[in-house]
Amino acid sequence: MRVTLAIAWKEIVAYYTNPMAYIVSLMFLALTGFFFVNSIDQPFAEASISGMLDPVVFFMMWWLPPLLTMRLLAEEQKMGTIELLLTAPVFDWEVVIGKYLASLTFFITTLALTLYYVLLLYWFGNPDSGPIWSAYLGAILYGAAALSVGLLASSLTSNQIVAAVIGVGLLLLLTFIDLAAGQVGGGLSTFLQEVGLRSHFEDFSRGVVDTSNIVYYLALTAVFLFLTIRSLESRRWR
Repeated sequence: MRVTLAIAWKEIVAYYTNPMAYIVSLMFLALTGFFFVNSIDQPFAEASISGMLDPVVFFMMWWLPPLLTMRLLAEEQKMGTIELLLTAPVFDWEVVIGKYLASLTFFITTLALTLYYVLLLYWFGNPDSGPIWSAYLGAILYGAAALSVGLLASSLTSNQIVAAVIGVGLLLLLTFIDLAAGQVGGGLSTFLQEVGLRSHFEDFSRGVVDTSNIVYYLALTAVFLFLTIRSLESRRWR
């Protein structure tokens, strides 16, 4: 665990000294601000953040996580430092988990900045707290799963742009695969509906915390982190 935390801290410091991370964060905050203002600037608008987080999840989570993770392993491969890292007295899973925790920390920190809008809601209105905090929980779980997908993409190539494109492609597939459920029938339709990332967030947005949705996001995260570890292990045999 000590090695994992050391790797995570190194990457967190790298995030906060990298202009690209700040650019991505500013884009995220600018868009969330737009969505928030647009949601409350409507006739009979509700004191809710669903109008902000729903667009964030549906239209930003397929490109934001790959941008945050694209350099984590791809840059190591390009610079040739991945070999030094893998031959050091550390396990592959420690490398993967450490880098993943760094990206998750940066994501949650960025998302936490949007709590300013929640404070505005409480200051000027009387919102229902349940849907607000369940939506944030869903956004964190969604982001955690998306970051694991982006990290896998980063492990597959030494080119950061290619890693971002692969990550975006995988997340687009997982985000909109449930749309294909209406075109087929039977068990396949149910399977496609359950695999899709978006369908599991809808309950959180309504204030419903369903254990099955939590298990889905955690399981998806675990699967892609496992695949990332296996991807790193395969380098030892190349």
